[in-house]
Amino acid sequence: MLTLLDQLDKGTLWRSPGGIHPPEVKFLSNTTPIGQLPLASTFLVPVPQVGENCTLIVKVGDKVLKGSPLTQGTSIWHLPVHAPTSGTIVAIEPRVSNHASALPVNTCVIKADGNDTWCELAKSELENLSNPQMIDKIRSAGIAGMGGAAFPSHIKLNPVSEIDVVIINGVECEPYISADDRLMREYSHDILAGIGIIHRLLTPKRIIIAIEDNKPEAINAMQTAVMQSGLPAGCIRVTVIPTKYPSGGEKQLIQIITGREVPSGAIPAKLGIVVHNVGTAFAIYQAVTQGKPLIERVVTVTGNNVGKPGNYWIPIGTPVEHVLATTAFTPEPEQKVIIGGPMMGHALANIQVPILKGTNCILVPSSQEIGTTPEEKACIRCGECAIACPALLLPQQLFWHAKAGEYDKAASFNLKDCIECGCCSYVCPSDIPLVEYYRIAKSALKHSADEKQQAERAKQRFDARLMRLEEEKIARETKAKEAAERRQATMTGTDKNAVAEAMARIAAKKAAAAPSVDTVETTTSTATPKNQAVAAAIARAKAKKAAQANTDDADLSHAVNVEANQAPTATRVVTTQEAPLTQKEKVAAAVARAKAKKATQQLDNTPLETSETAASAAHPTADTDKKAKVAAAVARAKAKKAAQQAQANTGDDLSQTVTPDLQSTSGAQTSVSTDLEAATDIDDAETIKKVKVAAAVARAKAKKAALMATAPDLESVVKPEPVDLVQTKVNMPPIENTLDTVVAKAETLSPSAALTTNPIETAPLSSEDLKKARIAATIAKAKAKKAALAHEATTSSDSSVSND
Repeated sequence: MLTLLDQLDKGTLWRSPGGIHPPEVKFLSNTTPIGQLPLASTFLVPVPQVGENCTLIVKVGDKVLKGSPLTQGTSIWHLPVHAPTSGTIVAIEPRVSNHASALPVNTCVIKADGNDTWCELAKSELENLSNPQMIDKIRSAGIAGMGGAAFPSHIKLNPVSEIDVVIINGVECEPYISADDRLMREYSHDILAGIGIIHRLLTPKRIIIAIEDNKPEAINAMQTAVMQSGLPAGCIRVTVIPTKYPSGGEKQLIQIITGREVPSGAIPAKLGIVVHNVGTAFAIYQAVTQGKPLIERVVTVTGNNVGKPGNYWIPIGTPVEHVLATTAFTPEPEQKVIIGGPMMGHALANIQVPILKGTNCILVPSSQEIGTTPEEKACIRCGECAIACPALLLPQQLFWHAKAGEYDKAASFNLKDCIECGCCSYVCPSDIPLVEYYRIAKSALKHSADEKQQAERAKQRFDARLMRLEEEKIARETKAKEAAERRQATMTGTDKNAVAEAMARIAAKKAAAAPSVDTVETTTSTATPKNQAVAAAIARAKAKKAAQANTDDADLSHAVNVEANQAPTATRVVTTQEAPLTQKEKVAAAVARAKAKKATQQLDNTPLETSETAASAAHPTADTDKKAKVAAAVARAKAKKAAQQAQANTGDDLSQTVTPDLQSTSGAQTSVSTDLEAATDIDDAETIKKVKVAAAVARAKAKKAALMATAPDLESVVKPEPVDLVQTKVNMPPIENTLDTVVAKAETLSPSAALTTNPIETAPLSSEDLKKARIAATIAKAKAKKAALAHEATTSSDSSVSND
C-alpha cells in the first residue's frame, strides 16, 4: 500500500466536494507585467491591521521614513505596522475602514513628502541567522498571509507539532484575480528562496507547490525555479490541479493534495500540514534577507470600467480612490467597487479607504459584467446550495437561523466552518445573498464572544482584587496581633494595673450612661404630674360609670357603702399624684369651695316641716308608714345617682372642692343605709318582695331624672360665675309639692299600691326611726332642688317618669 508521501510523489489527487466553475476573466489583467503607480499625496494606515491591540509609538507632527515602524506590542499575535512612504503624521483619528461594515478604525494619516526615503534596513545572510532570529525578523516585518486571510505568518512558522507537508498555494481560483500568477511568472526565484527559508524553519518531508492548470506560464516558471534551487532533490515539486472554484481554499486544497479532511474547529497543523501563499513566501524572503517590512503588495486592478487594468505594486495605506484615479477609472451610475474577487469580495460604501495587507484585488465591473442586483425571493428549498457547498454544510439551515437572529442555533450547524466562498449564493435560483446573512451572523457571534471574554477578564480582575484585599487584611491583623503581643510581653506590673483600671473606668461610664428602668419611669411620672392626675381622674370616672351601668339592680345599701368607701380613696390618689398647686390655682379652688359651701348652707336652712308633718301624719297607720319608707328609698336612690354623676364628670379641682363635703356626709349615707335595712326587716316575705319592687321602680325613675339633670347641675357648680338661686327659683313649684307628686306617682305605678288594699300589720316606728327618715327626706329634697334649678321644665320630667 502506498504511503501519503508516495502518492504525493506520483502526483495523486483527490476530489473535493462541491464547487462551481464560474467564467474566467483573468485575461484583462494577466497579460501585462506588474506595474508601479505614482505615490499618493496622503496615506491612511489603520492600526492595528492584524492581531491584537497595539501601542502607537508616533504622534501627530512626527516625521517618518519609509519602512519605519508605527506601532509596537508584546503579544505573540501582534504584527507591527510600518510607514509606506516618508512624510509627516498629520492626524491620528478614526477613519472609515476597508470592510463590508465600513466601521471607523483608528488610523494614522501620513502626508507624503514625495521623496519616498527608506529607513535603514538590516540586511542579513541566511547562513548567519538562527531559526529564532529569522522568525523574529519575520514578525518584526509584519508578514501576514497574502492570500486574503492575513494570518500572522510567524505563528505558522513556529508550530508546536511536527510538520510533514508544506503546501505553497498558487491556485488563485477567483475568476478575475491574477496577482499570484504574475508574481510567479516574474519573481519565481525569489519565491523559491522564501520557500527555502520555510523549509529550514519547518523541515517538512515534502513541499508541494499547487497551481491550477489555467496558469501554464506560472507552472513553467516555477518548475524551472525548482530545478535551479538548492533544495534537496525530491523534497519539493510542482503539482498541477484542475481548475475549480474554490480549490484555492486552505482546507479544500489540503483535501485535494493529501486526501485528508481537516476536522471542524481544528487547524491543519494538527494534521502535520501547513499552507502558505506564494506572495507570503516572497515577502518572507525580502524580510529575512533584505530586512524589508511588508509595506507594499501586488494588487490586481481589473474590470471593464478600468481603463488600465493590470497588476500593480501598491503601498499599504494607499487610498482606493487614488488607485482608481491613476488607472483611468470611468464610473457608471450606481457603480460598484469590489475589494477582492467577485465571489468572496465585498462592495465598498466609500472609496476613501486604504489598501491593506490582505487586499489582492480591486474590481470595478460594468453593468454588463455583473448586472443589477436581483430582488431576493423566497427560498424554494431546491437544495442546490447544499450541493455546491465545498465545506459540506447546510446553507438552508444557516440562512433560516441567521435571518431569524438565532445565531446560537446557526453556530450549532458549524457556521464557523463557512469560508464565505459564495458558491451557495451563485447557484441560488431565488437570488438570496446567503453569504451576507452568514457574515452578519458571524459578526454577531464574534461580538458576543468578545463581550463574554471581557466580562470574564473583568471577573478575574475583580476576584484578584478581592483576594489582594483579603491578604492585606490578614496581613494587617497579623501585624497588629504581633505588635500587641510584643507590647504585652514588654509590659510591667504597674502598666497592667493601669490598663485594668482604665478598662474598669470605661465599663463604669457605660453603665452610668445607660439609665435604669426605674429612673426612666420616675422621670416620666414626675415630668407631667398634672396631666397624669387629670388622666387618672378621667379613667376612674369612666370605670365607675361602666360599673354603675352593670350594678343598677344591686342592693341599694351595698352601693351606698361602696360609694362612701371609694370617695376618700379617689381623693387620696388624686392628691398624692398631683404636684403642688400654684397660688392662682389655690385661690380658684378656695373660691369654688366657698361657693359650694354657701349653696349647701342654703339647702340646709330649708325648713323640715313638710317632712316632719308627713312623718307624723303617717305614724298612726301602717299604710302611711310604708309609704314613708318607699318615699325615703326613692329619695335615697335619686341622691345616690346624682352624686355618682357629679363625681364622674367633675375635674380635679372640683374633686378637691367636693371631697370634704363628701367625707362629711359619708356618715349620714351610712346611717341611711342602716335605716333602710332596719325598715325592710319584716317577717312577711310577700311584704319584703313588694317593698323591693317599689324600691327598684323608684331607682329606675330617679336614674332617668338624674341622667338628664346631672350635667347642667355640675356645670353650675364648676363655673366661676355666681348662681342666683332666688331668681332661678321664681318660676319653679315648691319642693314639697314636687316630692309629694313623685311619691304619689310612685304609689300609682309601683306594686306598693297593693299595700293600701292589703295592709300589713307592723309595729309603729320609733322616734329615732322617724328622725332618720326626716334626714333622708331632707337629702332627697336638696338633690331634687338642684335638678329643678338646672331644668326649666319640671313638668316634662314628671311626664317622662309617669310614661316610664
